Amino acid sequence: MAEKRGVSLIWQITIGFVAGILFGRMAAPDAVAYVDPLGKIFMALLSMLIVPLVLSSLVVGVASLGDLKSLGRIGVKTLALYLITTAIAIGIGLALGNLMQPGAGMDIALAKATEAKAAPSLGQVLTNMFPKNAFASMVNANMLQIIVFALFLGVSMTLAGEKGKPALDFFNSLAETMYKMTAIVMKFAPYGVFALIAVTVSKYGAAVLLPFAKVIAAVYIGCILHAVLVYSGMVAVFARKSPLWFFKGIKEASLTAFVTRSSSGTLPVTMECCHNMGVPDKVASFVLPLGATINMDGTALYQGVCALFIAQAFGIPLSLTAQFGILVTATLGSIGTAGVPGAGLIMLTLVTTQAGLPIEGVAMIAGIDAVLDMIRTSLNITGDAAVATVVAKSEGAEL
Repeated sequence: MAEKRGVSLIWQITIGFVAGILFGRMAAPDAVAYVDPLGKIFMALLSMLIVPLVLSSLVVGVASLGDLKSLGRIGVKTLALYLITTAIAIGIGLALGNLMQPGAGMDIALAKATEAKAAPSLGQVLTNMFPKNAFASMVNANMLQIIVFALFLGVSMTLAGEKGKPALDFFNSLAETMYKMTAIVMKFAPYGVFALIAVTVSKYGAAVLLPFAKVIAAVYIGCILHAVLVYSGMVAVFARKSPLWFFKGIKEASLTAFVTRSSSGTLPVTMECCHNMGVPDKVASFVLPLGATINMDGTALYQGVCALFIAQAFGIPLSLTAQFGILVTATLGSIGTAGVPGAGLIMLTLVTTQAGLPIEGVAMIAGIDAVLDMIRTSLNITGDAAVATVVAKSEGAEL
């Protein structure tokens, strides 16, 4: 949400992006070299955040669901729908990334050569998700293994009851601390983005930026397709209501999310819209706040498009198995990174790290994040409302 005073961070990043283009285009290469360390420092800081942020956030997110035995029908339905729609969103993003090829032809070289690794089999991907040594997984930043360990740890804390509460308190404190650290690092983002884009433009020319229009188009097309096909399809099939009824009922929340770019800030509007559509309070009060925390279909779709964009821009082939790994990582990771300032950027860093892609590409995406954030936030809360509507109907509500 934009701050009342000054320029909001996301627009500061956008200004840094534009300024970096101009500086890289006009300044001499020797002058650009002086700002290069700023970009490298920003990349290092982003990498520093990933492991503790994802671990603590995901543990708290899972454990905060409460007594797993008493979650009942509503909890199971809600979680299943959120995870399934998130996976579908990533699939749409990957499909559009393969179809539109937004990063093709950029030919950005890495400082050190990146060799394509032999693609592991699907069985190996699934087996490698489970860590033999959780601490080794953290040291090596193996994000899939960290996510699986965090899921087990969060569930175990819940089952341990009162004896698990001190451990949960520790991770809750660590998560809040990491959120503050993330906010500090993101303050540096405009300068890091400025430096990285300036170096890129200076080295490869301004034409290297043209594919960003394809990225924006792919994300917007994907979000619209997901809303029209998946969400309205869910409402029509399971809630027995027309898509027009649904989109008309949720339009105020969708527009609010588009303007504010905040799922949490839009939550009161979303709850009011769902109330007006006949969703009972007992369903809305559980499904919608949980959705604002873990349901990130718009962000997930953006991960698929951007991961392929980065791979194509740096000339790194991604096999179907590697793309399946992106789907799994982004689906599970969406639980752990929601609600964090700069969540989309942090989540993209998580996905690119797991896929073996250069995180320099994340800073390139950061420059257009304001435009992408609008549509993906709007899709996020539209998904929350669709799931609430379907769950309410399944519980016998008259919509």
